[in-house]
Amino acid sequence: MIWFERNFVSAGGLISYGPDFVDQFRRAAGYVDRILKGEKPADLPVQAPTKFELVINLRTAKTLGLTVPQTLLASADEVIE
Repeated sequence: MIWFERNFVSAGGLISYGPDFVDQFRRAAGYVDRILKGEKPADLPVQAPTKFELVINLRTAKTLGLTVPQTLLASADEVIE
């Protein structure tokens, strides 16, 4: 199964690819700052995630009898062994 959040992979899922939620919270703090300084929320642009994470659980892959390509492992942000 492929998930959107790293917590599922930590719990035994195979792969997750999704937005980095910590980065989104940091960016939201900038919006709060701008609103507290007087900007209208309606005038602020909608922002999409800009940073995504790839996490792979090799234990789960081994249990399923899957071989994960080295190129995919090299591009992963975290590999759980």
